[in-house]
Amino acid sequence: MTLDQIILFSLFAAVFSLLVWGRYRYDLVAFAALMAGVVLGVVPTKDAFSGFGHPATLVVALVLVVSAGLVRSGAVFLITRTLVDASRGLGSHIALMGGIGAVLSAFMNNVAALALLMPVDVQTARKAGRAPGLSLMPLSFATILGGMVTLIGTPPNIIIASIRAETQGEPFGMFDFAPVGGIAALAGLAFVALVGWRLIPTRDDAGSSESQLAQYIAELTVPEGSPHIGKLLRDLNDEAEKADVAILGLIRDGRRRYGLAAGSLLQAGDAILLEATPEALDEFRTALSLDFSDQARQEKLTADGEGLEVIEVVVPETARIAGRSAQSMGLAWRQSTVLMGLSRQGRQLTKHIRQTEIEAGDILLLLCPRDRAADVTDWLGCLPLATRGLAVTANDKTWLAIGMFAAAVMAASFGLLYLPVALGLVVVGYVLTKILPVAEIYDHIEWPVVVLLGSMIPLGSALESSGGTSLIADALLSLTQGLPAWAILTVLMVVTMTLSDVLNNTATTIVAAPVGIQMANSLQVSPDPFLMAVAVAASAAFLTPIGHKNNTLILGPGGYQFGDYWRIGLPLEVLIVATSIPAILVFWPM
Repeated sequence: MTLDQIILFSLFAAVFSLLVWGRYRYDLVAFAALMAGVVLGVVPTKDAFSGFGHPATLVVALVLVVSAGLVRSGAVFLITRTLVDASRGLGSHIALMGGIGAVLSAFMNNVAALALLMPVDVQTARKAGRAPGLSLMPLSFATILGGMVTLIGTPPNIIIASIRAETQGEPFGMFDFAPVGGIAALAGLAFVALVGWRLIPTRDDAGSSESQLAQYIAELTVPEGSPHIGKLLRDLNDEAEKADVAILGLIRDGRRRYGLAAGSLLQAGDAILLEATPEALDEFRTALSLDFSDQARQEKLTADGEGLEVIEVVVPETARIAGRSAQSMGLAWRQSTVLMGLSRQGRQLTKHIRQTEIEAGDILLLLCPRDRAADVTDWLGCLPLATRGLAVTANDKTWLAIGMFAAAVMAASFGLLYLPVALGLVVVGYVLTKILPVAEIYDHIEWPVVVLLGSMIPLGSALESSGGTSLIADALLSLTQGLPAWAILTVLMVVTMTLSDVLNNTATTIVAAPVGIQMANSLQVSPDPFLMAVAVAASAAFLTPIGHKNNTLILGPGGYQFGDYWRIGLPLEVLIVATSIPAILVFWPM
């Protein structure tokens, strides 16, 4: 073993150890390792920042921006609002939501797909009277599975395609992953929908992390000629319950009535105070033919201190507030926002929460100015647990957004345009047509992932050029000597899956893909089946809440514990291996 190999193996061991420890954020760890590699001479200075211009890095960033445009245009809600129904049984609901999540995550970032569908799933569980923990884990796993199907579905596939382009002269195409990834995804979805959700432990406090408050304090006005004039306010409770709306009180002649307002007779011009999500509010308004409040009353509410909004947000590991307290961040004086409550894995924390260090997976209950909710959420780096009233593009641009994205996918699939160029054109189109505000473009890029990729790619290249990957490949080959091809692929998948369960899947891919190529070269067979095995295995991180961002995001809202994931994740990973190996040997023979 040469000195360069010793240094590189030591750097990777340090990176993996620090990532497992979790004390420092993964992008800082990776960038520090890159700088150390440059200083120690194992990474050439001229290649130090080559990873930041790598096609894999660019595609990951562009996919995130395109995903944001699809959300802002209303293209995704067009599907979810039409298909989701709280009256369905749990198994049917999981199958439907899982199918929607898988399809969406095949064409948009799977973290973005989960962030979009999680509020829908939580609200559906609330309406159905069941704990969201029964359906959130299957939804998370479904979005991970869906990403295996296409090139842009998940970062590991993008990295694998780029590595193939460098080593074989041609990258994988948009749907080259579909035969293997599609079979694995379908098998996984079937297992999750039919059997897997039954393995999730049920607890009395599961899902108690959700606040019973709705997400918006709003008011609706009783119009002239309304059939509800003369009725008691409490007579509206049945419709409110159906729409999942909480009636808080009444405003009449500028005076607020709470508590006893339930016995008040409604009059024309009365404003009903509500707590509700935007969808529930609109459902309630439509059912009772109520009006939105007039501007003057809205301004008076704001002047009286009622122009505030209660929101719930989930803390991902990359959030600005993760590892810090609300007080240390100056949340109150910087954003005029108060941390009202914090929930952590089903355990309610009520004392000194402003000084409590926030962890990934926590749910924060925030009181903020009504028009600052989006800014506050973005500033914290969090994701909304319930749908926010964001100003989205008019519905007449929904099909325009879908059309531009579909055209880019088709152009890239048929080789008419280089994929990064095709996605870049979509971003330009979204900006020019005002689907996505230009000021928000960079806000939607997950910069820690960009830094991770930009840092790990030069380190992975250095490990390969130094002969380090050959050493790992030889070690695996020696362990599998004399075994058939399917057994060798199985060992590679199991090793890759194990790493991905405790490390970031992009880091795992960057290390495992060159090892797979070296194994193929040693066996004098095509490297494609080995690259496919790595692609599927790197994405299949189901055993822990730290193996994939999606698993971390559902930790708090689902009321899960660390050991809950393997109950459904272990048989799912076994199933993925069992279905992927035959599919690889059929569609990508050696």
